[in-house]
Amino acid sequence: MRSSLVLLGKSVLLCAAVGLGGGCAAFRAKVRPVDVEKERHLRETYDYSDMRKVTEEVAQAILSSDLMARQAEPPVVMIAGVENRTKQYVDTKALTDRMRQILFDSGKMKFVNAERRDALMKEQRFHQENVTAETRAAMGRQVGARYMITGSFAEMEKESPRQVRVSKRKVNYYKLTMEITDLESGLIELTTEKEFAREARLPLIGW
Repeated sequence: MRSSLVLLGKSVLLCAAVGLGGGCAAFRAKVRPVDVEKERHLRETYDYSDMRKVTEEVAQAILSSDLMARQAEPPVVMIAGVENRTKQYVDTKALTDRMRQILFDSGKMKFVNAERRDALMKEQRFHQENVTAETRAAMGRQVGARYMITGSFAEMEKESPRQVRVSKRKVNYYKLTMEITDLESGLIELTTEKEFAREARLPLIGW
């Protein structure tokens, strides 16, 4: 009995020595760069990989649409934003910013800066009162948008029912719907939607 206790004590001391020695590396913070081009998911919820993928798909759907094929010149567009209809916080501004960047880089669309309109008007008023005639921005010369882009981002959740199990399943479904409306007629000229879902198997015990 005594020999067994001695052996157990030695084992505990050995484990402690390993943990305080080389094993301490497991408790140190570590930071490394991540390639954002590679799809990566840590949870079943919406993340940056989803944002990059869905904005790319929507932008390409717009660029290849009949609406764009009918344009003799790049149309002037404003983005009014995306309605977040999920339970989680979603940076919809980041979503529309990346979509606008892809469309802008294509050279097939021009954008008015609707979000900075108040700042633009303030600067124009400053020009009228304080800037030389040679460099003054003229009032009433801003270009009006022909189309407006709007959208909504929806979410649905589904969990496995209560039952005897060692883990539970959870599925999150998302759908991004985007519309382009003609500001003159008020008619929806284009609508496109992209959907995706992800399943997670979560242990009942863990952190």
